Amino acid sequence: MPPVTVPQALELALQHHQAGRLAEADALYRQILAVQPNHPDALHLLGLVACQAGHSDAAVGWIRQAIALKPNYPEAYNNLGAALRDKGQLDEAIASCRQAIALRPNYPEAFSNLGNALRDQGLLDEASSAYRQAIAFDPNLAGAHFNLGNVLRDKGQLDEAIASYRQAIALRPDYPEAYCNLGNALRDQQQLDEAIAAYQRAIALGPNLPEARSNLVLILHYHPGYDGKTIGEEQRRWNRQHAEPLRPFIQPHRNHPAPERRLRIGYVSADFRGHVVGRYLLPLFEHHDRTEFELCCYSGVWRPDEVTARFQSLAGQWRSTLGLGDPQLAELIREDGVDVLVDLSLHSAGNRLPVFARQPAPVQVSYAGYPGSTGLEAIGYRMSDRWLESELGDGRSECGVRSAECGNSTQKCTAGSASQIGDSGPDIPHSAFQIPHSERVYLLDSFWCFEPCGAEVPVGALPAMENKGFTFGCLNNFCKVNERVLALWARILGKVEGSRLLLLSPAGSHRERTLTVLRQLGVEGSRVEFVVQRPRREYLEWYHRIDVGLETFPYNGHTTSLDAFWMGVPVPGMVGELPVARAGLSHLMNLGLPELVARSEEEYVNLVVALAGDLPRMAELRATLRERMKASVLMDAPRYARNIEAAYRAMWRRWCAGTGMTNDE
Repeated sequence: MPPVTVPQALELALQHHQAGRLAEADALYRQILAVQPNHPDALHLLGLVACQAGHSDAAVGWIRQAIALKPNYPEAYNNLGAALRDKGQLDEAIASCRQAIALRPNYPEAFSNLGNALRDQGLLDEASSAYRQAIAFDPNLAGAHFNLGNVLRDKGQLDEAIASYRQAIALRPDYPEAYCNLGNALRDQQQLDEAIAAYQRAIALGPNLPEARSNLVLILHYHPGYDGKTIGEEQRRWNRQHAEPLRPFIQPHRNHPAPERRLRIGYVSADFRGHVVGRYLLPLFEHHDRTEFELCCYSGVWRPDEVTARFQSLAGQWRSTLGLGDPQLAELIREDGVDVLVDLSLHSAGNRLPVFARQPAPVQVSYAGYPGSTGLEAIGYRMSDRWLESELGDGRSECGVRSAECGNSTQKCTAGSASQIGDSGPDIPHSAFQIPHSERVYLLDSFWCFEPCGAEVPVGALPAMENKGFTFGCLNNFCKVNERVLALWARILGKVEGSRLLLLSPAGSHRERTLTVLRQLGVEGSRVEFVVQRPRREYLEWYHRIDVGLETFPYNGHTTSLDAFWMGVPVPGMVGELPVARAGLSHLMNLGLPELVARSEEEYVNLVVALAGDLPRMAELRATLRERMKASVLMDAPRYARNIEAAYRAMWRRWCAGTGMTNDE
């Protein structure tokens, strides 16, 4: 066979590259560079392969070498911008994309990449303009329509976002990411069946796209038509498709198995910011015992804020994960010697579950994103609380937990300690409808610890005392407001004469669909008001207009309900089957308000109506709920931290015992 020339090798490498065979393309580009070290195209394309493989640092280095050799190289500047964006270097990414456009003013891909970096900076109008310029130059560029859909969704323009995703799909029918994000926008509009269909199509087209199946797992928690068994089956499918193939990459752990030594705890999240998860993690970080635990944060935050800065000041080690592929992040965690690795997302947006599937730490636990299981066999533990997992039964100790052994196998559970449900010791009884799980479950006194985050908003007077009508409200994520929920609310509104309903929802056609459902149930549209998301202070001030908060089912309000209690607004609850449907129970029991917990739809309606008819009781709750919170475990940050630390220590001791190490030898 005659020798292959450099142009022939480059052509063959491109064929591999375009077909997604990155390893073969990488090898050929390197062979070309071995012969011609200053070949700008090979350098550029090798950088592009590195970027696509999650090696953003290497990508930037290769592409910059190409540009040094060929300064007027718009394609290289464009891809350099993409690589810099992956690393979170947004100003540099924007400059690089603008340079690509300066060299080629009608370059649609560069406008689209420019829009991505602008969007990540929060410059949504500028990003939208860049995407529209890309489409003007190439109306058939499916990626630009997809990206425009993303920024329109960010802006709360859901109808327009859905139209953009559908246009991207029309141009590229085999576009799994577009189907996935279409599902997200449909979910935001509470079109759950349509969203599920979109996710299923994304999975069919992109079986190796873990985000699509994660989105499906999560949405099933919101849908009233799916039970724990179905959700568990979907979680196991995720594990089989995306985790089991990674088992060969799990390596022996080199961590020193001394049970009582100082532990390195690694937290993985994209939400170390002004996000509901970030807010209730702050008390934990502020009260961690630094003599016993070193904190390492692996942050996927794109737009850091004041809350991010607080986390950075509290972490012993801060690692940005932007631009790191899953294999690279797993290796970094392993090199850092993390003892206990904590997933803070589960299947919600920004999760790094494929990293956990590689098991870079000897102990792995999920917590915080929402109460429930990931279904990953590589994650051996999860955190919960006793109210989320079961009804109170006989034989519980003073802290409310049955006499299951504490995380420390040599001690019995006491108040302030974490208890476990697992394969040793008596179990806490579970609802037969809950999701089957293989993890050991550590029970905290409360899954949540509330943090006002500096929002100095006083509790207002009871609106019903000053107005002629009574106002119910729900400021939860609108995707929780399904037709079953609306039917219950309509019954309540029908029994409370002159009452009104305040709902948080982005603008769009779903509002009219909601009003249509309510009208059919006897509630006039004039009694319903919609508001859109606002900064935290303005959001909290909306509670000044609400007398009673209405709960959502099967996915309760979680942090939003805590916000309501903080503002003096009671949120009666109804006990469901899954942990996400028992948040109201957990909150109300920890507030000492068991009388506000219902166990059937009929009881819930009657309870809320009775509360609305008792203005003195309402006024008393308005005046005392904030102090109740302050005095409860819901705001006892030191106790919360000790609970979680006890769980980490118990998990670690168990791992050490499995290695044969029983003391600090």
